[in-house]
Amino acid sequence: MMGLAKYLVIGSFEAYSGKSAITLGIAHQLKQKGLDIAYGKPLGGDSLDPKRDARDADVEFIAQTLELDQSRIQPALLKLDNATLDRYLANPDTTDYQAQLKQNVQSQAGDRVILEGPGGMNQGRLFGLSLPQIAEAVDGAVLLVAKHRSTLLDRLLAAKQQLGDRLVGVVINDVPQDRFAAINTELREFLEQRGIAVLGVLPHSSLLQSVSVDEIVRLLNAEVLCQSARTDAMVESLVIGAMNVNSALKYFRQRHNMAVVTGGDRTDLQLAALETSTQCLILTGHLAPSKEILARAEEMEIALLSVDLDTLTTVEIVDRAFGRVRLNEPIKVECICQMAAEHLDSDRLLELWQA
Repeated sequence: MMGLAKYLVIGSFEAYSGKSAITLGIAHQLKQKGLDIAYGKPLGGDSLDPKRDARDADVEFIAQTLELDQSRIQPALLKLDNATLDRYLANPDTTDYQAQLKQNVQSQAGDRVILEGPGGMNQGRLFGLSLPQIAEAVDGAVLLVAKHRSTLLDRLLAAKQQLGDRLVGVVINDVPQDRFAAINTELREFLEQRGIAVLGVLPHSSLLQSVSVDEIVRLLNAEVLCQSARTDAMVESLVIGAMNVNSALKYFRQRHNMAVVTGGDRTDLQLAALETSTQCLILTGHLAPSKEILARAEEMEIALLSVDLDTLTTVEIVDRAFGRVRLNEPIKVECICQMAAEHLDSDRLLELWQA
């Protein structure tokens, strides 16, 4: 990589590491510095909902948040999902996606272009669109977003060896509070001594891992029973209400901004949940709640959801959503920008990016 690298490819070792959040935070900071930013996501991935095109949703949301016009949006090349793989196995795709990417590069407007990479170092290799292949095609720099893991050092050292000088740095994300000081000092020093710039250490955020009531309604195909419900409320934890009411009340009081899943006939547990930090009640079995529960939920503007599913299935669907929902809530955008301003060194990133 010689001279100024116009492109920055933001990658990760695994899906749901926070690439979209870091991309948004960095792009927002660079725009504030007066840079003309363009953005793209060459390779889309699986969505929680197969009916939705997660690639387009991500690109549209980030572009809208950053107020980018169409000339500042890099076109997507491929969505990597089961349907794409099935088609490839039946009739191997001979499209030269790297050539398409290079062609897009030649005409891309903007001072700097941020590309969000696939959900792993080697995802997309079948189509020539793995993280190293994308960086090579656009002659770009690479920033890795890595979740705090026991294997973090091994992964980063291997990535440095694989990417060489293209690796401008790493952002360590989702660090537990009790590990934050050690990661921000000893581990940072260890990596810096080995030529891996640590451009940010971000603490765990319950808000960023949360899911909106609206998203839960969509995922469960739920019926919202109260008209006054705040479906934009954010849910940070999930609780199954299956115990006796005294035990439940004690447990509920220890949780914050929760969704409670319980049978539609458990009026005692429903009342206990409504008296604590509950954002929504999910009633299974498609059973109608009592008038008392409905009136209390309306009064408190708490979403009361009815689903035609059993408790186990309901819990599995909602639990998969935590930490994986697209960053499409304004409160999350505010949180991301604030964390980026506090924990990301965009000035150093720019220095290394153009080295």
